[in-house]
Amino acid sequence: MAKEATEVSYGDVLNRVTRREDEMQFDKLSLSMGPSHPSTHGVLRLILDLDGEVVTRCEPVVGYLHRGDEKIAENMTYNQFVPYTDRLDYLAPLANNVAYALAVEKLAKLEVPARCQAIRVLVSEMSRISAHLMGLGAYALDLGAMTVFLYTFTEREKLYTLFEELTGARFTTSYTRIGGVARDLPEGWLRKVEKFCDQFLPVLDDCSNLLTRNRIFLDRAEGIGVISKEDAVGYGLTGPNLRGSGVATDLRKDCPYSGYENYEFDVPIGTKGDCYDRYLVRFEEMRQSVRIVRQVVKSMPDGPWYAEDAKKIFAPPKDKIMTSMEELIQNFMIVTQGPQMPEGEVYFEAENPKGALGFYIVSKGGGVPYRMKIRSPSFCNLSVLPKVAPGCLIADVVSVLGSLDFVMGECDR
Repeated sequence: MAKEATEVSYGDVLNRVTRREDEMQFDKLSLSMGPSHPSTHGVLRLILDLDGEVVTRCEPVVGYLHRGDEKIAENMTYNQFVPYTDRLDYLAPLANNVAYALAVEKLAKLEVPARCQAIRVLVSEMSRISAHLMGLGAYALDLGAMTVFLYTFTEREKLYTLFEELTGARFTTSYTRIGGVARDLPEGWLRKVEKFCDQFLPVLDDCSNLLTRNRIFLDRAEGIGVISKEDAVGYGLTGPNLRGSGVATDLRKDCPYSGYENYEFDVPIGTKGDCYDRYLVRFEEMRQSVRIVRQVVKSMPDGPWYAEDAKKIFAPPKDKIMTSMEELIQNFMIVTQGPQMPEGEVYFEAENPKGALGFYIVSKGGGVPYRMKIRSPSFCNLSVLPKVAPGCLIADVVSVLGSLDFVMGECDR
């Protein structure tokens, strides 16, 4: 017996199609960007939910470079941990060394002489220039501008040559010591730093001319990844990312350390909080760092480069260790037991190239910290990605990541 034909109206068909379209709105493509992706600038993984090419959700996944630095610090002396700070923001190891040493010196209530403070400011600002050159060169490369990358890397290599003459290493320097620095400035080194500054500013102008009014770069950066003042503060952003959103905060001005109050410089501030503003802030910061470097070179004080009264903290000079029994014993005690610190807890943060790098140290006395917590700016800066990335195209995510300028070494620690 034949089945009776069922009549289907046009309205029924339309309703079915509409219901299907409503269901399809919830079908999102999940895309894993990284951790092995050149645009994530390290082993960062982003889990992106996409509606076409538009990001609807972004989940950063960190921890691929975790080395347990904070736990390692609890199992070695204060001096032994200095080389580990090189591996945090490995683009600015000299600045990391300074921040850590200042934190321990705050615990020990130790003041270093004026020459040591000036040397620390000098190397920190040179590190800022070096780190920003790397960040901006890689950012330009991400967006298709290869020439700028070649310019910035050339200047960065010149800085690394100066670092090598000062510290003996180009990359992981371990130059700063608790209570001073490893060695005094080489003869004629300050003149080389001044010559670098003289030739660097014209090159910086060339890089700016290549990018700042470039139509393609503007389309990729202007109005992309906007972070409001409220979001920047709420998500704990610091450094150029915070200042790019219009928040006038700089620890070198607000809480001066190492004699920063003696130098004149401006703090560049953005207005829109987009990728373009963050780019402009870093460019201007390099000019201001050159301004500080020139002031330090001109006013470099004479005197010791380490605290001579810190006998239980700073190792004695090598020639005295080899000729004096007292210095030999002192060096043996510092190496084997570590610098003896009082009980207490301190927190200190410095204005590093990526933002505020902080060290929270708990001491129960002795030469080894009881607890240490590192406040890494890259980790905090990445926290804003779930807020900023939704609404961006996939290609815009590359621009946002480059503008945040993070390093996974200090993010994961």
